[in-house]
Amino acid sequence: MEYKAQRAGVHTVKNASWLVLAAILFCTGLMHAQKITGAGATFPYPIYDKWFKEYSAAHPGVEINYQSIGSGGGIRQVTAGTVDFGATDGPATDEQLAASKTKLIHIPTVLGAVVPIFNIPGVQDIRFSPDVLADIFLGKISTWNDGRIAKDNPNVKLPGERIVVVHRSDGSGTSYIFTDYLSKVSGEWSNGPGKGTSINWPTGVGGKGNEGVAGLVRQTPGAIGYVELIYAVQNKITYGEVKNAAGNWVRASIDGVTEAAASIKTLPADYRVSITNAPGANAYPISSFTWLLVPLKNPDATKGKIIKDLLNWIITSGESEAPALFYAPLPKNVADKVIKTVYSMQ
Repeated sequence: MEYKAQRAGVHTVKNASWLVLAAILFCTGLMHAQKITGAGATFPYPIYDKWFKEYSAAHPGVEINYQSIGSGGGIRQVTAGTVDFGATDGPATDEQLAASKTKLIHIPTVLGAVVPIFNIPGVQDIRFSPDVLADIFLGKISTWNDGRIAKDNPNVKLPGERIVVVHRSDGSGTSYIFTDYLSKVSGEWSNGPGKGTSINWPTGVGGKGNEGVAGLVRQTPGAIGYVELIYAVQNKITYGEVKNAAGNWVRASIDGVTEAAASIKTLPADYRVSITNAPGANAYPISSFTWLLVPLKNPDATKGKIIKDLLNWIITSGESEAPALFYAPLPKNVADKVIKTVYSMQ
């Protein structure tokens, strides 16, 4: 009995020792957990939030913290080196890239649609011609029963309510996409406000992020704004059809975005390309890629390996989850090229 007790005691000590060792290893793992920080676009935030949580869950030693602050903020922070990666819907300019502390490359992740959302009491469906949409945001069309709007919507009873334009107040890739489109369809817009992540808006009130614009439109009768498709769907806000380059009325959809992307004949090596107002019978005209801005050679080798693996996971596995959140996955020819770029990262 005494021998058995001694033996049991030895096992107890051994078990306790293993528990202590396991606790030490666990705590050590936590202390050395690798934190990856990113910031930027609100346009892809819903899919990024899902991806980053899934990746972190599958890699317990990795924590990804992404701040949805707008594309302008994302570009500023990644070029300054205060975050490990940036996110933008408006490609960084040559000047911004030249000012970066490290050489950055654009990695396209998914495609999405920007939709004109509206809050017109009693109206659920409305169509927008390109010139009409531009003139609304120029402040030249100020009431909902304006003759030009009525001409495109003969079966809609439009009120005489004043139009309240809502735009982004922060540096925004969604604004870049929308103003890039308006610049292509309106000479007055192109020669006036122009395109950019931040512009001098001719009229309207500003909201921060896609969330802010969606919230303002939802609570303001007579309002019109622009957001990424999922923000309209999630907030149950009505959005209009837009006449595309082929002259057809189209409602934003994954297929319409995919058709717009298919219009690219030659993809630039740096992936900075615009697909707004693309040709195609069913192409949705306010479509765009969205990009992650990452160092080609990360100063921190460990972080570089994690970001490279994350990007590989996004392109090979994450893309399949995009349609459920109303984004279009990268076309295969684009994804194949992007993977090669990811492999070239150091």
